[in-house]
Amino acid sequence: MSVFNQSRSYIIRAIFLAVFLVILAQLVNLQIFGRKYHQLARDNAVFQKIVYPERGIIFDRKGKPILNNTIMFDLMVTPAEVKNIDTTAFCSLMNIDTAEFRQKIVEAVVKNTRVRPSIFMSLLTPEMQARFEENGWRFSGFNLVARPVRSYPFNVGAHILGYISEADQRDIERSGGFYRMGDYRGKSGLEYAYEKVLMGQRGIEYMIKDNKNRLVGHYENGAFDTTAVAGRGLKTHIDVELQQLAEKLISNKVGAAVAIDPKTGGILAMASGPTFDPNDLTGPEFKKNYQKMNLDVASPLLNRGIQGRYPPGSTFKPLGGLVALDEGVITPAFGYPCGGRYYACGSGKPGCTHAGGGHAANLRLAIANSCNSYFADVYRKVVDNRKYGDPKKGYEVWEDYMNLFGMGVRLGVDLPSENKGNIPTVADYDKEYRGSWNSCTNLTLGIGQDKMLATPLQLANAMCIIANRGYYYTPHFVDSLENETLADSVFMNKYRTRHDALTHISDTAFSATINGMQDVVTHGTARNVRIQGINVCAKTGTAQNSRIIGGKKWDLPHNAMFVCFAPKEDPKICVAVVVESGGYGGSSAGPIARLLMEKYLFDTLNDKSLADVERTSKVNLMPPYLPRLQYLTDSARAYQWLKDYKDSSMILKFRGRGRAAADSVAKRKKLEEEKKKEEQKKRESQRAATAVAVLTEQKKNSKQSKATHTA
Repeated sequence: MSVFNQSRSYIIRAIFLAVFLVILAQLVNLQIFGRKYHQLARDNAVFQKIVYPERGIIFDRKGKPILNNTIMFDLMVTPAEVKNIDTTAFCSLMNIDTAEFRQKIVEAVVKNTRVRPSIFMSLLTPEMQARFEENGWRFSGFNLVARPVRSYPFNVGAHILGYISEADQRDIERSGGFYRMGDYRGKSGLEYAYEKVLMGQRGIEYMIKDNKNRLVGHYENGAFDTTAVAGRGLKTHIDVELQQLAEKLISNKVGAAVAIDPKTGGILAMASGPTFDPNDLTGPEFKKNYQKMNLDVASPLLNRGIQGRYPPGSTFKPLGGLVALDEGVITPAFGYPCGGRYYACGSGKPGCTHAGGGHAANLRLAIANSCNSYFADVYRKVVDNRKYGDPKKGYEVWEDYMNLFGMGVRLGVDLPSENKGNIPTVADYDKEYRGSWNSCTNLTLGIGQDKMLATPLQLANAMCIIANRGYYYTPHFVDSLENETLADSVFMNKYRTRHDALTHISDTAFSATINGMQDVVTHGTARNVRIQGINVCAKTGTAQNSRIIGGKKWDLPHNAMFVCFAPKEDPKICVAVVVESGGYGGSSAGPIARLLMEKYLFDTLNDKSLADVERTSKVNLMPPYLPRLQYLTDSARAYQWLKDYKDSSMILKFRGRGRAAADSVAKRKKLEEEKKKEEQKKRESQRAATAVAVLTEQKKNSKQSKATHTA
């Protein structure tokens, strides 16, 4: 071979060797050093299955689970893996249309990128879950993930327990990325307040997928799996049977009932009306039910126990009396000559239900008879106390007392969104009256009105202070945490600390007030709440109630207010009840409180009380303005929808509902008018019958008289 040919042969061999070495180096790099394609291959064959932990269980004071877990499944999608599937078949399987399919895929990409799993459909029904399990292998990119879902064995406590739902973008951002798309978290109630205790810790299982997208086993025998850790449970002060009773009694009413153990501050029951079944906010119907309740003007989602704001009315009077006694402006023997009205401020207001002499001869009688004039005068004596030199300074002292009673401040209950009510400040009155006001200006603060507003929880807590003669514990639901640690104890200690807010008030002052509250039950305005063998202390109240709806003022029945505690000698339960448009406190709110006290103190109800429960629960006191308000609210939403989206469909639907609501109101008014006419006819018939009887008797007497005279 020529030298030239040998040289070319070496070159060709060198080229082949170089190519071989390059290929070999790349193979070594891909197989040993490079991780990119290894990860891609692994992602194609291995699926990261999120394992959601069971949330902690919530127990009542006797150890009964009032909130538990059951298992349902979410359908998850990873958009990048959705390839070459029969979209029509998938939509038919899952009962959706192709437009909704595309929308859900786009939402998943926007929320969580193409390569991360997102919820496509949450909490499938058992039927839909079974259908997908049978056919899921046909649809790459989709898989089922087990989800512990809340269940409520007693169907009560919706406002207390709260609900959970998927973490939204705000939750994720606030948590610094701790929550991920698909995680569920507490949104309200104890679920929210104790989220870190209840939530547990998610786990991950690495599963191998076959060529048909089916999960066939654990990757590397589970060597890389992490175990889910269940959340811890809560033991509460709630008495679930008492809670059931409270919710039954508040049904068909707008208002709230709160019961507290004064010795611990533990909340035994809190019912808000209207209420709802907590199971309605779990499972596949969550969004539908939530939207429906959110649009209801009766506000079933509102926990009126901590968010309802009401003038306390006469239930405030024991507090006003104690302040005056402690300030030394009155003694228990102080009396006021009330003739039916308070004329010291010139207007003859407020009026009083009593006009007879002696009904306000001392503090005890004034509480028992609920004398408005007495407590208006007592309020003025505190504010105008000479030792402060200025009514505004005296008012600030009175305001401080109110805050010590827990009025006008948040008590710190372990639920979110507690309202602080309202005790107006000097600045509030200065702004309204341009600095020119005195104790006559806000006179009705002395009888729990004017700008004073309180939540039912605040009223119940005020009763705890009186029952305990000056101290209280911050009202709370949770007694202890499962496997409680030192760090937990630091958090829980605020509910175990005694607050000696008003223990400086003399025992004499407390005794005079408590005796007056006992007289309210024995021979005062709340005789219908007596319990055999138990000394009950109570105070009734009413508060004027009106609303402006659609430019029209609705004068409504008074709000019924009631507060109490028992037994007098060793208080074990304090109760506050509010019934909107309920009329007199003793007639509609009082019976609810009595039944709650009897049930808790005796752990049972006698036959008469059981009959009272049925009767009280069936009394419908829903405010009459609700249909009209619903009509106006729906119309506003419908026109806003038309304005925003140029869609008149809401208007058409609204008109149908509006006519139905209007017809319902008209029908009810017609029935009421017919009933009034019938009652009027009965009265006229009775009067006519009485007149006939009188005339007959007169004629008879006249004949007898003539016969006697003739004889």
